[in-house]
Amino acid sequence: MDKLVVLGGGESGVGAAILGKEKGMEVFLSDMGNISDKYKSVLIEEGIEFEEGQHSENRILDADIVVKSPGIPPYAPMVEKISAKGIPVLSEIEFAGRYTDARMVCITGSNGKTTTTLLTYHILKKAGLNVGLAGNVGKSLALQVAREHHDYYVIELSSFQLENMYDFKADIAVIMNITPDHLDRYDHKMENYVNAKFRILQNQTSDDYFIYWQDDPIVTEQIRRIQTEAMLMPFSEFQQEDSKAYVENGIVKFIGPNEVWEIPRDKLALRGLHNLYNSMAAGLSASILNIKDDKIRSALEDFEAVEHRLEYVATVDGVRYVNDSKATNVNSTWYALESMTTPTILILGGKDKGNDYTEIEELVKDKVKAIVCMGKDNQKLLDFFTGKVNIISDTHSIEDAVKECARLAESGDTVLLSPCCASFDLFKSYEDRGEKFKKEVKKLMK
Repeated sequence: MDKLVVLGGGESGVGAAILGKEKGMEVFLSDMGNISDKYKSVLIEEGIEFEEGQHSENRILDADIVVKSPGIPPYAPMVEKISAKGIPVLSEIEFAGRYTDARMVCITGSNGKTTTTLLTYHILKKAGLNVGLAGNVGKSLALQVAREHHDYYVIELSSFQLENMYDFKADIAVIMNITPDHLDRYDHKMENYVNAKFRILQNQTSDDYFIYWQDDPIVTEQIRRIQTEAMLMPFSEFQQEDSKAYVENGIVKFIGPNEVWEIPRDKLALRGLHNLYNSMAAGLSASILNIKDDKIRSALEDFEAVEHRLEYVATVDGVRYVNDSKATNVNSTWYALESMTTPTILILGGKDKGNDYTEIEELVKDKVKAIVCMGKDNQKLLDFFTGKVNIISDTHSIEDAVKECARLAESGDTVLLSPCCASFDLFKSYEDRGEKFKKEVKKLMK
């Protein structure tokens, strides 16, 4: 009986433990932190042995296979010891992929991947396919492989998940874009981050497809360097050589492998340039899977936006409040600002990941009337943006930030929470930050 050790007791770890149990393995789950009550009760109910607050080294190093949570870096001391002993370390997606022959639509990118994943899933589900949603969204892939049967999976993959994937194959691989992010994990070398993202193409054959944004210089440069047998399906705002999706005279045109179809751009449920790209990638994926164009069109028209991504919250005293808490890097905020059509008060701040704010400097000068900084330490933001906007305020809590925005805003303005930064200085997660923002906005309505 193979001994499976799972490191990390979150969604992916617990799913992997259950799949291991289903496959007759001896399973042990270990988490250096605390396991939430939700997952603890699942492990107890399933009869899976686990520990929290420690790693029992002897027990872990006795494993035949280790499945590691994507949040644990490869240089964590325990992972280094496991690797030194020659024990295979897999991601949950790699582990789950060994036990299913479902077709895989896999989506990665620095920005836009969650919306594209949910939109693609929405189209496939609406078209009547037996489809599961997994990766960074939905339920653990391993849990679904263990307990449900799907013919298709739409999977959002982070670079962290791709690190420990070896034999897994995407039937359709999508890279939305690549901009600097998580460089602290990759020795501050962009090429290491790019290489991790491009692992999504490994094992693809001439029967498979690679969808990508052809205006991304990093992606197009990497395509020149590597060899892939997959059929290339690039998309762009304007038609270029080989474009399989583009806009012409306000019409989005799609050139799928089996049919050509189109949809008026103003019929897309999702607005803004970044959402045009998300819609193109999702539409091409659906075309490849032979979903009829009327089904794709209908799904692109009625999809509801993702929470915390340019999510409309409320209008108070004529001021629109928009929650874009998911914008944890500069490029995400660039797309948010690009979509703004009214004078904007921008909330920035949080845990800086080595951000270069020059990327949004011109958009800030063009569209932003005031910046409200919100973080434990706002000095870098204050230094960069002072003198580039008429008003810049320094706050250290969501309550104070929203009050300051309400004070500065006039009817017709938009208050945009699009922080550019990770949330961990003041919040548990970007979701926590977004929820608290919405709560404070609702208080203004009383």
